[in-house]
Amino acid sequence: MSDKASCSGGDGKHQEEEKKDTAKNGKHQEDEEKEEEKKDEEKEEEKHDDNVIEVGDYSNMEAPSSLKTLCRYVETTLVREDKTLQFTIDKEVFGRERDTFLLPEDITQLAGMEEIGATVVAVYMRYLHDVLKQANMCSMVGFIDPATVSANSGTIADRSRLVAARLQKTNGEQIFMMPYNSGRHWILLIVRAKRETVYFLDSLPGNRVVDEEAKNIVNSAIKIYNSHIARAGRKAVIWKTLSGTPKQPSSVEYGYYVMRFMRDIIMDPSLAFEKKGNY
Repeated sequence: MSDKASCSGGDGKHQEEEKKDTAKNGKHQEDEEKEEEKKDEEKEEEKHDDNVIEVGDYSNMEAPSSLKTLCRYVETTLVREDKTLQFTIDKEVFGRERDTFLLPEDITQLAGMEEIGATVVAVYMRYLHDVLKQANMCSMVGFIDPATVSANSGTIADRSRLVAARLQKTNGEQIFMMPYNSGRHWILLIVRAKRETVYFLDSLPGNRVVDEEAKNIVNSAIKIYNSHIARAGRKAVIWKTLSGTPKQPSSVEYGYYVMRFMRDIIMDPSLAFEKKGNY
């Protein structure tokens, strides 16, 4: 505007007024820009506050000190720097190597005894594999990746083939632990392919019905396994519900109970869970 004014042929007084107006407009524009920057900063602070995951007063939690330290790390580093925990699950755990990611909410959900997903269960299974290695029990117990067999992980045929491929790596007597999520609930299946027997553990009070989809997956997998070892096999796979399994007190603990079932079973070197009558 000042350029136009200086080229308009107006007198000096008019030009001086134009300059004052320009200065005022410039200051007004500067004030508006500062105000906008301030609003943007406030929005960013609000956004950051929304992203902060509350884990409660973990200093008073009844939990191992390592879990409290991990929660503190989540708050001070992962959330603030928008990071995740990434690591590799070795091939020997699930039959094939894969990378996995733990999100901050995965850790805080575990710490707060909230519902947990397949990632947390898989990471715990990796830990149990280390326990088995230390006890020289890897030839006795194997694991099936819950992320590849649970609901919405593919067709029943695809999941059956994945389970069958895992069973084919057994020495015959090895049992395989298969946590399964129907989309609503976690259960644990223990597959003994050579004996064509599957054990069903469910922490839901009064529930003794095996999810039909899980049943179809395992039945088909054992048929494929029988074909692989050139065995005719039984007409039907034997399914056994283990009685006396601990029951969850509310509606969110099923994932924790599945992890507990696996831990308690492998802590017995004789693997006599099926002979005890009670779990």
